[in-house]
Amino acid sequence: MTNPFSGRALALNGPALDLIPVTPDDATDLPHVATAIYVETGGQLRFLTAAGADRTVAVGDMSILPVGAARVFATGTTATGIHAFSVSQ
Repeated sequence: MTNPFSGRALALNGPALDLIPVTPDDATDLPHVATAIYVETGGQLRFLTAAGADRTVAVGDMSILPVGAARVFATGTTATGIHAFSVSQ
């Protein structure tokens, strides 16, 4: 299959290259900063932004939160089925 994205510079406003399952963890950053977070089952989502701010937001089922995230914390997170949009290969 031909990959229409090969040879192109990665853009934050373009499609993610992968959707990575996230296990919330208070001490460990995501392997790559996520360009967005997808949540299957809503609740509270506590995360560290790419800018370094600790944020907690309420999200609904099947939500996409378009914010750069470096970590998803276990403490303070009740949402489940969390996935990170990744533009890193």
